[in-house]
Amino acid sequence: MKGVDRRMLERIGDEVARATTIVRYAPGSKFSSHVHTGGEEFLVLDGVFQDEHGNFPKGSYIRNPPQSEHTPGSDEGCTILVKLWQFEAADRTQIVIDTNKLDPQAVPGRDSVGVIPLFMDGREDVRLEKWDAGATIGYSPEGGLEVFVIEGGFEEGGETFSGQSWLRLPVGTDLQAKASAEGCLCWVKEGHLSQLDREAFATTTAEAS
Repeated sequence: MKGVDRRMLERIGDEVARATTIVRYAPGSKFSSHVHTGGEEFLVLDGVFQDEHGNFPKGSYIRNPPQSEHTPGSDEGCTILVKLWQFEAADRTQIVIDTNKLDPQAVPGRDSVGVIPLFMDGREDVRLEKWDAGATIGYSPEGGLEVFVIEGGFEEGGETFSGQSWLRLPVGTDLQAKASAEGCLCWVKEGHLSQLDREAFATTTAEAS
């Protein structure tokens, strides 16, 4: 659509695909009404995202489940982190959270880390994490991990991750990070890669047979 650009982070499939993307809406841009057959999850990174359900400013976390429909756009422009086709097919739970109204919670056994829970079920745990300035973050995720930097940054594996950087760690890999001097606010998804691997295997097996 005119005025809507995307930066692809991960994609499996063709036009209809499991995808992780940064999408930028120019001021006044919009999409026509459409159905999210496989569900849509997104976090507003800047500006105000809009559809017929409301106005969602920076910090809004939205889950539009499979078969949901909307007409998205933005009068002033916005940028969002989007994940498509990564829901359970039977999921019908709509979630809208304004994270600006929530304070990070302490996590037992994880010093220097505060967490804002966003979503959890039997296949994934989605949250915001706030890491203290200069903190060493050693963590063993269950079922793989994705980390997307919202503010600040960190170092991991000899690389520097700053704003809008994305890190994906496969199942069985530990996170060994050090927060920057200004700390780090990041979006985190854990546990889902085991399930996605099983789904990919099942699809491949079905196609082969």
